[in-house]
Amino acid sequence: MRPSGVDETDLAACRALLCGGSRSFFAASLLLPKRVRAPATALYAFCRVADDAIDLGDDPAAALTALNARLDAAYAGAPEQNPVDRAFAATVQKFEIPMALPAALIEGMAWDAAGRRYASLAELLDYAARVAGAVGVMMAVVMGVRDSTSLARAADLGVAMQLSNIARDVGEDARAGRVFLPLDWLREAGIDARDLLQAPAFTPALGSVVRRLLDEADALYARAEAGIARLPLDCRVGIAAARRIYAAIGTEVANAGYDSVSQRARVSGKRKLALAGLALKDAVLPAGSVDAPALAANLFLLRDTAMEPVVTPKAIVKLLTMFERLERAQHGLAAEQDRSLA
Repeated sequence: MRPSGVDETDLAACRALLCGGSRSFFAASLLLPKRVRAPATALYAFCRVADDAIDLGDDPAAALTALNARLDAAYAGAPEQNPVDRAFAATVQKFEIPMALPAALIEGMAWDAAGRRYASLAELLDYAARVAGAVGVMMAVVMGVRDSTSLARAADLGVAMQLSNIARDVGEDARAGRVFLPLDWLREAGIDARDLLQAPAFTPALGSVVRRLLDEADALYARAEAGIARLPLDCRVGIAAARRIYAAIGTEVANAGYDSVSQRARVSGKRKLALAGLALKDAVLPAGSVDAPALAANLFLLRDTAMEPVVTPKAIVKLLTMFERLERAQHGLAAEQDRSLA
């Protein structure tokens, strides 16, 4: 068994699955330390299998029932006998990942299968919290981070990434019969969602809605940047690179005049390498802390996950001793200054 608790053969099967169907994650994972890469691979493999079961199956409702049964079995310590489920079960046990996190992700997939639309930004954030915020929190946990502030920033990053994806895929989604943009924003811009679905076409009005969504994403990326400083040093480059690359999707959409209907924004390989280089600076010179509260949509993800550092009596005594020494030093300096003035 590996230190992560995952059998090497099972982990290799998970890697092969992601290498073929989730190349972005596979490439990004290379920037993570080995201690995080293995459990992250197991988590993402389960997410990939879950997503495919719903998207590619003939009966989404039956697929969801089966997925929830697999989740229950994994948390009961009796996973289905396949590499992905075994690796996932070992990972959630090793890192004590609350069941609420993968359950939230599956719930978001169920919303997708139902073709759910979102009346407001708040409802869209509820969706993004499930399909992306939950993943951000799980990643933070396998990195060894569980304080509420850090988890809130990890969830911010996940949600920001999902908003970037939605802004990039407006045309692709519409042609598939889906609308993720807040319906009230569309109405305010004079756009009927039914018209968008029937004949997807870019207009300046639609561009204004896309820009509005990217503004929300940028605000969350700024919050997430501060959270990178709270990660273990060996994890910062990988997460900083992911943050920069996903934020660059929005930049490409903006460069196209916010037209994500007639074209799909892409960040070139060369640009990704440049952004990964900038991420090195992010790791060495992390941004200052942000005390912004967690998004309301993400609060339920933190409820069973956060474990605040415990201040022991010994630590309190040590802290008081430090303050006492500092106070004495200050008094000594003041007395010396008085004598020099006398």
